[in-house]
Amino acid sequence: MATYEVTLDEEILQGLLSGNDEGMADLLEEVLNQVLKDQQTEQLQAEPYERNSSRRGQRNGTYSRSMTTRVGTIELEVPRTRNGTFSTELFKRYQRSEQALVLSLMEMVVSGVSTRKVKKITRQLCGTDFKKSTVSDLCKQLDPMIESWNQRDLSDRQFPFILVDGIVLRVRENNQVKQKSALLATGVNEDGYREILGIQVGHSESYNSWKAFFKSLRGRGLRGVDIIVSDAHEGLKEAAFEVFQGDTVWQRCQTHFIKNVLDECPAEHKDKLHEQLKEILHASSKSDARERLEDCLEEFEDKASKSMKILEEGFEDAIAVLSLPGKYRRRLRTTNSVERLNEEVRRRERVIRIFPNDASVYRLVGAVLLEKHEEWMTGRRYFDMSEYYQWKAKQKEKNNPEKEIKAA
Repeated sequence: MATYEVTLDEEILQGLLSGNDEGMADLLEEVLNQVLKDQQTEQLQAEPYERNSSRRGQRNGTYSRSMTTRVGTIELEVPRTRNGTFSTELFKRYQRSEQALVLSLMEMVVSGVSTRKVKKITRQLCGTDFKKSTVSDLCKQLDPMIESWNQRDLSDRQFPFILVDGIVLRVRENNQVKQKSALLATGVNEDGYREILGIQVGHSESYNSWKAFFKSLRGRGLRGVDIIVSDAHEGLKEAAFEVFQGDTVWQRCQTHFIKNVLDECPAEHKDKLHEQLKEILHASSKSDARERLEDCLEEFEDKASKSMKILEEGFEDAIAVLSLPGKYRRRLRTTNSVERLNEEVRRRERVIRIFPNDASVYRLVGAVLLEKHEEWMTGRRYFDMSEYYQWKAKQKEKNNPEKEIKAA
């Protein structure tokens, strides 16, 4: 990732310290203009007026372009080159989620379901009021992009690990506000990079909703799934076992599992039990974990009988990850990475509060996820998968009796 040095004059700093939106807009405008200049220098491989053998073109002034942000509309000076080769992803990547947020707010105003407060927020965020035609134009640009990404083909690579979760949102439907679930799946592909596989809006986190979502992922070519990590929602678990048949293993999120166990434990024993639960779940092997489980059951059977029942019933699902090589366990023992994605969604949802319709959910949440997906795919690898596939080959060889007989 390129690093850019930004300098700010005293007037901008004073505006920023005053705490008003105008100061933030000036700051953002100054930063992005400097970033654009540095990007042009990087692409031309030369500073202004610098002459060198590696120079790739000549500067040719700038043109003005407006960008709508949450702190107002800012004016940027976009560099030109004589051969027209300068390009930047800044506008596309920055404004996608901004457009979605603004569009959701505008829909509230246009559809007549908003309050004067929402109108005020829209005007503050965008610096202007919007007509239906403006909303329509933004939809035409944003919706097909998100739909194409959310329905993209997944068959060109395998996804050994997938993590799934749902987030409850409030959506207006038939003049009523209803709770709906945005079902989300992320995966680690065979090269070790994380991807956001897709999102689907359902009426609840029911078996039918999860089954439809999983089937849509399979229909898009999702394959090679060895482990599914999620919380213990019964509908999710049942749907996962039905759609992902074969050797796919379910790992119960240990964070949720620990909470479930501790919720039924008397307060005076929670701290000690919590420590023992971590020792069990972080054991070096399944056999070690089972030994620690027996000790825990013996100590807490009379002190926290309800907790011990939950622990015993969910134990095997919670330690499935211990079958894997050690380097893969920490990041696959919980759905924390998906929870962090949920927080990104929540930050926007707190502004919207009630989505006007399902399309608005796909638009805003999809735009946020698409940007995060691009960040993951162009960033560092999440796992080095070579050791995993070596381990998997050994497991397959060990569990293949025919091959063992031939070798003998």
